[in-house]
Amino acid sequence: MSVLALRLAGPLQSWGASARFARRTTETAPTKSGVIGLLAAAQGRDRTADLTDLAALSFAVRIDQAGTRIRDFQTARHGDTGKAMPVSQRFYLADAVFVAAVAGDNDLIHALHDAVQAPTYLPFLGRRSCPPQGPIDLGTRDGSDPAAALRNEPWQAAQWHQKRHRRNAFVTLHMLSESAGDNPLGTALRDQPLSFAPTHRRYALRNIISTTVDVPNPHCRPDQRPNHTGRTVLVPRHNPEALLTPLPPQPPLDGHACT
Repeated sequence: MSVLALRLAGPLQSWGASARFARRTTETAPTKSGVIGLLAAAQGRDRTADLTDLAALSFAVRIDQAGTRIRDFQTARHGDTGKAMPVSQRFYLADAVFVAAVAGDNDLIHALHDAVQAPTYLPFLGRRSCPPQGPIDLGTRDGSDPAAALRNEPWQAAQWHQKRHRRNAFVTLHMLSESAGDNPLGTALRDQPLSFAPTHRRYALRNIISTTVDVPNPHCRPDQRPNHTGRTVLVPRHNPEALLTPLPPQPPLDGHACT
């Protein structure tokens, strides 16, 4: 058994476990269905493909930087009639950082590891409009418990966020993991993927429990006084597609040559 760890960070993320008409909310942490969808896309699986092997993976996520919940209003027009659709509310997490882990069979985990290093489809953080800020791969670990693996992962929050806590040698992070089948404690969440088919997406309930873990702060400076100069922290520019392996040209789907 092996564990694959992923760093999920970006300007915006949105991990919805439920949607009601024009209101699309987000959970406070990545959902299992969202991460499984990311891995399936990295492998190039079709939306109608069988998910049995991926859905059987055990899953846990750690909240390294909670971010800020923001709301966006979107308008659209019907593709056939041209009529205006109702204004929808879309919720996002801004400047959040998570570490997710999946555990399962060695061959499957290593295949997923290869896929996230050279994904078939561009990974996104819950929605296609939310690309990651950099590589998501943190490598594989030996073991069968993703929660145990996350307890030993270094703090992955942005440096500016870590420096805000520089007077603390350790920080307490929240972690969400799957409870054992015979454990009645926890919260039920409908994010266990059964099918991603566009005509009938299906999800089952799974039980999750919340715990905390203390991790070292690499930027701890207990004797340094806070800087209140108001200095602006510059965010480096990044291109998420620059690290992807180019694919060879593909012939048009209609069989006609391009002119």
